[in-house]
Amino acid sequence: MSGPDAAGSAAGGAQAPRTPTPAEDDAFLAEAISLAREHMLAGDGGPFGALVVRDGQVIARGWNRVTSTNDPTAHAEVVAIRAACATLDSFELHGCTVYTSCEPCPMCLATCYWARVARIVYAATRDQAAAAGFSDALIYDEIPKAPDARQLPMDRRLADASSGPFDAWAQKADRVTY
Repeated sequence: MSGPDAAGSAAGGAQAPRTPTPAEDDAFLAEAISLAREHMLAGDGGPFGALVVRDGQVIARGWNRVTSTNDPTAHAEVVAIRAACATLDSFELHGCTVYTSCEPCPMCLATCYWARVARIVYAATRDQAAAAGFSDALIYDEIPKAPDARQLPMDRRLADASSGPFDAWAQKADRVTY
């Protein structure tokens, strides 16, 4: 089966990572909040920070770099997840916790699911972010709509040819499913 499954499920019967204590959760979350403030004040981007942690060890840190890199996908969680995946040489982060200074936006939440993290611990809510000018309400409202009902025009074309890549993928003997 492809796509996100049960988040953080252990592969191959590997020993399950230990669950952080509430004090550890608070310490890692405080570091994410500190990263958010530090890098926002340095001009790196918006006020968001994140850590990826497994078994009590920080695997990666990330902070918002949208404006400093001109990359709208450079949100703190995505930056941290990319770094963690590179560090662990894996596109899956089973057993990892993402600590983030704010409730993840839809893109970051989806990234956490695709990376198969075990859990997310956050501080500020999306309502607090919206009050500071970072509202995701439109995206949350648009996602459940049919493509032709969204504000962003979406035109489906070449429907007859669209299954070709998927058919080839299904036949590819050395594919790596995810």
